[in-house]
Amino acid sequence: MDNLPQYLLNTIIIYLIVINLLSLVMFGIDKVRAVRGAWRIPEAKLFVAAWAGGSAGALAGMLLFRHKTKHAKFLIGIPLILALQIAAIFIAIHFITGM
Repeated sequence: MDNLPQYLLNTIIIYLIVINLLSLVMFGIDKVRAVRGAWRIPEAKLFVAAWAGGSAGALAGMLLFRHKTKHAKFLIGIPLILALQIAAIFIAIHFITGM
């Protein structure tokens, strides 16, 4: 990845770590609120966090907290978003490095 400045690569990595931790925490908070019968995080916001790059954290949150695992749109949607994002990363690396 010599074509990509180091500061930009570092920024992308930090962003992905933060958004994935945020997604994980959002699923955890929503699970606690669901158990307590309290106000919930809207499903759309959970998906926005996943689409914003936090799909790995969202999937980890689903599995770790056993949350939204019976909802088809999450059971299919979150892994699909993750797969698309992984494919996009590989395509980006291919074009950046010329490999």
